[in-house]
Amino acid sequence: MVKHRGQRYLKLAGLEPLVITPESNFINVGERTNVAGSRRFLRLIKEGEFETALEVARDQVEGGAQILDVNMDDGLIDGKEAMVRFLNLVMAEPDIARIPIMIDSSRWEIIEAGLQVVQGKCVVNSISLKEGEETFLWQARQIRQYGAALIVMAFDEKGQADTLERRIEIASRSYELLTQQAGFPPEDIIFDLNIFPVGTGMDEHRRNAVDFIEATRWVRQNLPHCSVSGGVSNVSFSFRGNTRVREAMHSAFLYHAIQAGMNMGIVNPTLLEVYDDIPKTLLTYVEDVLLDRRDDATERLLEYAETVQGEHKKREKDESWRELPLQDRITRALVKGVDQYIEADVEEARKTFDRTLEVIEGPLMKGMNVVGDLFGSGKMFLPQVVKSARVMKKAVAYLTPFIEEEKRSGEAGGPAGKILMATVKGDVHDIGKNIVSVVLACNNYEIVDLGVMVPPEKIIQTAREEAVDIIGLSGLITPSLDEMVFLAREMQRQDFEIPLLIGGATTSKAHTAVKIDPGYKAAVVHVNDASRAVTVVGDLLQKERREAYKKSIKLDYESFREKFLARGREKAYLSLSEARANKLSLEWDSGAIGVPRMLGVQETGQVDLRKLVPYIDWSPFFRAWDLHGKYPEILEDKVVGSQARELYADARKMLRDLIRKNQLAAKGVFGLFKANAIEDDIQIETPEGEAYFFRTLRQQSVKRDGIPNLALSDFIAPQDSGQQDYMGCFCVTAGIGVAQLADALKDSLDDYGSIMVKALADRLAEAFAEYLHREVRMKYWGYAPEEQLDNQALIKESYRGVRPAPGYPACPDHLEKETIWEVLQVEKRIGVSLTESLAMWPAASVSGYYFGHPKARYFGLGKIKRDQLEDYARRKKIPLSEAEKWLRPNLAEES
Repeated sequence: MVKHRGQRYLKLAGLEPLVITPESNFINVGERTNVAGSRRFLRLIKEGEFETALEVARDQVEGGAQILDVNMDDGLIDGKEAMVRFLNLVMAEPDIARIPIMIDSSRWEIIEAGLQVVQGKCVVNSISLKEGEETFLWQARQIRQYGAALIVMAFDEKGQADTLERRIEIASRSYELLTQQAGFPPEDIIFDLNIFPVGTGMDEHRRNAVDFIEATRWVRQNLPHCSVSGGVSNVSFSFRGNTRVREAMHSAFLYHAIQAGMNMGIVNPTLLEVYDDIPKTLLTYVEDVLLDRRDDATERLLEYAETVQGEHKKREKDESWRELPLQDRITRALVKGVDQYIEADVEEARKTFDRTLEVIEGPLMKGMNVVGDLFGSGKMFLPQVVKSARVMKKAVAYLTPFIEEEKRSGEAGGPAGKILMATVKGDVHDIGKNIVSVVLACNNYEIVDLGVMVPPEKIIQTAREEAVDIIGLSGLITPSLDEMVFLAREMQRQDFEIPLLIGGATTSKAHTAVKIDPGYKAAVVHVNDASRAVTVVGDLLQKERREAYKKSIKLDYESFREKFLARGREKAYLSLSEARANKLSLEWDSGAIGVPRMLGVQETGQVDLRKLVPYIDWSPFFRAWDLHGKYPEILEDKVVGSQARELYADARKMLRDLIRKNQLAAKGVFGLFKANAIEDDIQIETPEGEAYFFRTLRQQSVKRDGIPNLALSDFIAPQDSGQQDYMGCFCVTAGIGVAQLADALKDSLDDYGSIMVKALADRLAEAFAEYLHREVRMKYWGYAPEEQLDNQALIKESYRGVRPAPGYPACPDHLEKETIWEVLQVEKRIGVSLTESLAMWPAASVSGYYFGHPKARYFGLGKIKRDQLEDYARRKKIPLSEAEKWLRPNLAEES
């Protein structure tokens, strides 16, 4: 990609920032929330099924989209109303709203309506010169006032640009008008230079791809700081129906377009081949057409296309690599995760070096550098890297006795650096931490792993004793955030200068920059995935660049912090009394309230794991391994499908073994009780007449007209309604035996298996929660006795009722778990305990509530004001400081 001096980068944002630099990978725009790009989405919008349409958006985000294109241009839709309604729903879903929005419309009133409701910094798609300069400049100035970036179509008063010269002419003219007259920042300009089909048989279409690529190169070289986008699937339109050829065309086109400077666009990942994996013959035919290299290119590709229609790639076992030179054999073993021959190969290598450590620093690290390069470029995926680590560990274990002997004689060297890794006090989750540890160990860093629930004093003491270079902190539950803040401040008090890495599901750049970084003078870096860990650690430890990197991180976080806090102060909130006045009002009658068939507490006993397997939602399993996509479609994904199938096969094999050998146990307890709401509290009564209260919290952000401020208590009949209502709570675990099994696998140098068993236990626990909820709906509560839903419908929560959990968006206070534990006697009955931070142990456990009202739904609490915090502390009968400890992330004043 072409770079310019003084480069200014395109910066977009949803709830999270997206900065597009020359080093960024290609930015993929998800277009299935476009009524012109998805028949399903169009149907849902036409039928008013906006809540279901949100699932299309969620699928796009889970599938790896980095920007979400939203288009409501259809003759049978009120586009303005639909755009506003859908975007408002998107903004209320943090897992979707975290990525930037692309407001896509050919009608200005729809674009402006979207701009008025979207949060963060979005992209407008698009404006052009087709209506003349006056309209073009007016729209650009309006977009600039809203703070958005824009896409400029290569279209003017004469029509659409279809040659290289016309693309350059329109882009140059648009750029000058935008920067010179509209004052538009050049880095916020994105050109869509029109991708048209090739291989149509018409001579005037032969240069369509070449002209786009050359126009892209011209724009990036001559119009500083701009980006270039486009819809890639258009290029292969002539070959629709032939997936094999289209995959190759998209990959080859992107390869050349990205090299020319195209840095974002709409690409269907299911129609994309890895460029290096395209058969050479097919690649030649495809590039002959794309690059217009032969007069008969189209005819040749058409003939060849008939021979590969419906062709499937075959995998054959190939042992010929054993004839390769030693370094190539070691590299291949690491890349492919094959440990069968690694001991023989490193022994052969050992005999050629003076010191055993040189085998690690030489052939093994060369091989792992290839792994790192492939991982960083998106050609390898996390499960493969962990398998590579297993091979590396086996090799190092073989070499260790020789190294120890050389250490005694003073001949050995040392690792690249020493890193302490710990899950903070009260937290039990460590899958992500373990993956990062493995990846770092693969890169010759020595790992000191303190495990889970590590108190700050032990972290500090070990850091001193081991003289570590970096400390990595991990946490999943909300209280872990405070533990990290406390540890950073304590390290500052004790004059530490060791860099901190922050990671885990609840952590974020925002929390790191706003809460942790100000309290610690040394470097603090948020690492959101394993692929970044090696680069960050290298930057922190490499002598020639560490000081500059630390300074740049401090400045970046300071700038982020200032903007984040300013944005938080602009948000409007209601008082608690105003929010309660805008509560959800439901019709209360016996028809909406199902009387449970069985009241009180019940245990499930030990449940056969085979009953739970059909209820597994496999999509989060793949995400845990950094493979993004929805199951089962991910198994056929053209980018990660092969690795996903291999991982899935390994998982199913381990699952069969776990069941056959009875290595894990699953137990559950649940209860159904009489219930009524008293303002924002829910009072339940046991069959023995004991009363307990579940305290709920109410949304306080300002809503548009007709939208209520929700609390979970709204789904339970008020005490003064005259209706007796009911609710339930539960806890299940599939984690009995997991820790011992995982530790045994880790001790045998099988990190892949150790991580796998924990990931499977998590999935079984969630499956158990799904299975038990279904049993409750159909049998124990019995309000849905005829329910017939398959697993996909269960995953989509198509049933009546919800099961929110303390610590999650609708009820973020973990303290409410204590009431569940008291009511159900959870620890006594099934052995699941709560840590001091109220994490469940074993980790593969799930707890929550059952609500049965037909209108009950999930929602996010968002930020609350201090008046509700004080009211909650009073109702809960705890000190205000204690309430603040648990709800600080949700406090508006703490934004």
